[in-house]
Amino acid sequence: MTDQQSPYASGPPDPSQQPPAQASPPPVPEYGTPEPAYGQQPYAQPEYAQQPYGQGYAAPGTGYPVYGQPGYGVDPVTGRPWSEKSRTTAGLLSLLLPLVGVCGVGRLYAGNIGLGLAQLIGLYVGVALTPVLVGFVIIPAVWIWAVVDGIVLLTNGGKDAQGRPLR
Repeated sequence: MTDQQSPYASGPPDPSQQPPAQASPPPVPEYGTPEPAYGQQPYAQPEYAQQPYGQGYAAPGTGYPVYGQPGYGVDPVTGRPWSEKSRTTAGLLSLLLPLVGVCGVGRLYAGNIGLGLAQLIGLYVGVALTPVLVGFVIIPAVWIWAVVDGIVLLTNGGKDAQGRPLR
């Protein structure tokens, strides 16, 4: 055989061919953790089972479930995440647009399609029924409904289509 032994040869390995012994790792400071080696994650990530939509863990002290990681914080009363929609925007749309003859836009913005379309269509049905004098009752009723709805959205906030409180 030649100077180099086959890696498949039997027998004890040659100590001169062994890689040099590695130095012991540097001591860990008492106040923190050591830097991770290249390619390792710095912190251990806990394994969580994926919860299907609509199921979550109960918020501490409440019976309400918490759904996923909230993007805008959590409502302190219910423990549910805030909506990505703004109650100020929804309230101002519901309060100011009836002044120019468009109702229900604030509810459409918040995701409450049924209420928004009811206000919008109700106003235009009232306009269509004005020649038979019924519209003179429907238009002010829908207009007052939309303005009061805007005030309620500004003060209480309301909820979006998924039932989350508006932020």
